[in-house]
Amino acid sequence: MVKTFAVIFGIVFLAVRILGFVPGITNNEMLLCISMVNGAHNVVHIASGIIFLLAAMGGAGLSKMWFQIFGIIYAVVAIWGFAVGTGNTLFIVSSNPAVTWLHVVLAVVMLLIGFGSPRQAAA
Repeated sequence: MVKTFAVIFGIVFLAVRILGFVPGITNNEMLLCISMVNGAHNVVHIASGIIFLLAAMGGAGLSKMWFQIFGIIYAVVAIWGFAVGTGNTLFIVSSNPAVTWLHVVLAVVMLLIGFGSPRQAAA
């Protein structure tokens, strides 16, 4: 099941962030008028999507490990987003409260998948 989640996360990350480069869907650095984006932000999430897809091809154990790693990373980024508010995290990736809360949700879900899935699923 963890491999399936990795494929889903990979496809969604790729699709949504590729849309971040499409004029009309992204206006004034706002994706769908909700989430702040810029080229660097899109590239980070596209890379995340690719890693999830590669992890899924590598098996359940690798998928589980990447959910754990990304869950921790997204939790740290969410905390940083609360500290920054609206502006740039890491000096290049745009952020706003909607992005920060999305990172909180992603972190919680990834940590649940990464640490909460049964040990047998990692085999």
